Amino acid sequence: MSCTIDSKAAELGSARQPLSRMAAIFLRALWIILGATVLIFLIFYSIGYFRLSESVQHLLAVFVYSACIALPSMLLITHVSIRFAGRLPRAIVLIQAICLIVTATVGSLAADLVFWITGIIPHLDYWREFRASLPFSIVITLAIGLSVATYEMLQYKLQQAEIELRTRQVEQERAYKLLAEARLSSLESSIHPHFLFNTLNSIAALIPTNPNRAEDIVSKLASLLRFSLNAQHGGLVPLSQELKVVRDYLEIESTRFGARLRYEISMPDSLVSIRVPPLALQTLVENSVKHVAAKRVEGAVIQLAGALQAGRVQLDVTDDGPGFEAGTMTPEHGLGNLAARLELLFGTAGHLDVMRENEKTTVRISFPAEA
Repeated sequence: MSCTIDSKAAELGSARQPLSRMAAIFLRALWIILGATVLIFLIFYSIGYFRLSESVQHLLAVFVYSACIALPSMLLITHVSIRFAGRLPRAIVLIQAICLIVTATVGSLAADLVFWITGIIPHLDYWREFRASLPFSIVITLAIGLSVATYEMLQYKLQQAEIELRTRQVEQERAYKLLAEARLSSLESSIHPHFLFNTLNSIAALIPTNPNRAEDIVSKLASLLRFSLNAQHGGLVPLSQELKVVRDYLEIESTRFGARLRYEISMPDSLVSIRVPPLALQTLVENSVKHVAAKRVEGAVIQLAGALQAGRVQLDVTDDGPGFEAGTMTPEHGLGNLAARLELLFGTAGHLDVMRENEKTTVRISFPAEA
């Protein structure tokens, strides 16, 4: 039933479009008729062709001439201009002039016929009146018609140019979006193998000593892989899911480092539903594990914290390592990769900052909460 109603509505909408175009043409024709009537009357009155005592009669006669000539002229000129302007741009003015001469001739015949039927002019004076009025009708029709036609053609070309410009802008935006999505997928795909290799190394180190634990880690790995694959289908994920990934990752890595890897997670409940880039926190944590815990005998203490300030999400990963400069990050580096992802997802509103304070290094990612 709804399909039938929708189809009927579509048919009515399509039927109304030609009606609206016709209404617009008739409205413009009415203004042209009224304007031409006043203009022609004033011209002839100023040169003394019309007498003041017969002004109403002359005004009515000019209106009839204008109506009989202007309306068919507009319809014909509009059709001819749209049809031949692109095909014959150099001859379009000549074609328009020929059309206007034809409509002026036919319109004069029709106007004189109206006067002849109403008895304003005698029956025997029909052709004499036609021959007398035709030159004026042709000259005035050409002057006004070509001016209006030129204006209409410029308006039409302007509209076509605007439509073409908007179409190109939409296509360009679509191309930029596809490019950004392709770049983002490429960046994400470069994360997954790196993450997988590190996890498999952890499992391989665990199998000889604790196979039951290794089995549990394999289950966690399957969960992580499922998350990483699903993350490719969406730009952002809830922070609660990202924290689960981080906990599973730290649990896997703790089997390698034991007491050398210590971590704390402090996230307010108000942030768990916030959507974040997938594997963003995991990348920060992995950076601390790889460059601090794995390279020091004493290992590392890793702290995760988050806050919501001034409409922006701030996620911090802090370790007690020696630190590094933000300028040392390269596109191949995990943090450089993450910075590129933040730029693609949030533009200039996404930041990755490195801070050093109290012998600790904090890497912070921040982005708008409404994203």
